[in-house]
Amino acid sequence: MNDHYYTRVPQSESKPVGCEFTYRGIPLTFQTDAGVFSKGEVDTGTRLLLEALPEEMTGDILDLGCGWGVIGISIARKWPETRVTMADVNTRALDLSRENAKRNKAEVTCVESDGMAAVAGQTFDAVVTNPPIRAGKQVIYKMFADAAKSLNPGGALYLVIRKQQGAESCMKYLQTLYGSVEKLDKSAGFWVLKAAEPKA
Repeated sequence: MNDHYYTRVPQSESKPVGCEFTYRGIPLTFQTDAGVFSKGEVDTGTRLLLEALPEEMTGDILDLGCGWGVIGISIARKWPETRVTMADVNTRALDLSRENAKRNKAEVTCVESDGMAAVAGQTFDAVVTNPPIRAGKQVIYKMFADAAKSLNPGGALYLVIRKQQGAESCMKYLQTLYGSVEKLDKSAGFWVLKAAEPKA
């Protein structure tokens, strides 16, 4: 069955699994399921990405490809004054995100979106993503380019990518879109990157 976490409507049988995660001292509880990315646990890349975020997050934040919601919900709980939008193409993942937001008393907005299509025209102070690498370079590079067009002045794209899945070429591509691209972390085979100052 060709059923991926970036499939719009997963056909795999629902098999819910709970997991717990503590973000910067805040205990969180999540429900995950088959047919979504990283069922049953917060994956290493997402953990590293969350740990590398700034000490302060403000304004409008987009969790792009939110899955079952750990990034957006963690941000919304840690910095409750932020306005967090969570977007994913996978309807099962979005249902989980909505339920997980309620479970953790996080104020977020969830939207079904293929990449940034449903939030086109909106602007953000940060776009945070663990991109769907298996969807292919064409898909994720479009996400990075669309993010560049949607950032407010001073805004940034934060992403994590496994070194063996193209981190170096990804960084080179980001440098064609952004005036500033820096490596925030390089551990466990992952690179966490921050891209800012979108080029005109």
